[in-house]
Amino acid sequence: MSITENYKLNLIQWYPGHIARAEKQLQEQLKRVDVVLEVRDARIPLTTSHPKMSEWVGSKTRVLVLNRVDMILPSVRSLWEEWFRIQKEVPYYTNAQQGQGVVAVSKAAQAAGVEINKRRRDRGMLPRPVRAVVIGFPNVGKSALINRLIGKRVVESAARPGVTRQLRWVRISEQLQLLDAPGVIPARLENQEAALKLAICDDIGEASYDNQLVASALVDLLTHLQTTATNLLPSKPLQSRYELDPTLMTGEAYLHALAEHRHKGDVERTARQLLTDFRKGLLGTIPLELPTLI
Repeated sequence: MSITENYKLNLIQWYPGHIARAEKQLQEQLKRVDVVLEVRDARIPLTTSHPKMSEWVGSKTRVLVLNRVDMILPSVRSLWEEWFRIQKEVPYYTNAQQGQGVVAVSKAAQAAGVEINKRRRDRGMLPRPVRAVVIGFPNVGKSALINRLIGKRVVESAARPGVTRQLRWVRISEQLQLLDAPGVIPARLENQEAALKLAICDDIGEASYDNQLVASALVDLLTHLQTTATNLLPSKPLQSRYELDPTLMTGEAYLHALAEHRHKGDVERTARQLLTDFRKGLLGTIPLELPTLI
């Protein structure tokens, strides 16, 4: 099923100037980086994979971090672990807001540094702190991860995507320095279904999109997932929260019905509320992507 087939979602626009500049800055800084910490959203781990990541990483060590693990069920995490194992990847799962899984990420980065400094010593060079960069789409939790790695709040972190504007180095320990980079999103994203998932999860930064279209499509997607992956989602998340069953409605019809039911017909307010509830986890632990193992 295509979740965009009923909607003209090409109106999702992004790539503000500061992200274009940040990408150029990032490419310069990457020349001085040893380890790349790639942060993705555990609800959409494929969609939040940046198409330029392999080019940026090159031969450097990459540590893959799937943040917001608290927003998916353990059974979904297990499916993704198996999928990534087949891809010969080992993701680190974190809830950066609460600190879950962060120690393992730090150890992985520092372990890479041990190897780097061993090679430096072999070439007669002095060891130095490992330089790591944290890269990912806006609002996937990069700054929260850095704050946890450091152990104190030094990087501005907010629910509003695109907060980080400047590149700067943060010293974590004698062994590790971190570069906090602004969120990087592709200049173009032809796949509107992916763009929609990014919009639903609030991971596309200063985007311009129609809340009502995005909320309607979220309802359609949840209805689809409820029938195809019932055991991987909470039972009837929309009906449980809003006391209104979406089963026999399109997403658009449901949004209008919910507006009448909850907000005196205010469809825009209803769309914003629905998206906010999903983003805050108030509809439950819901993945928007599942690996092709089920």
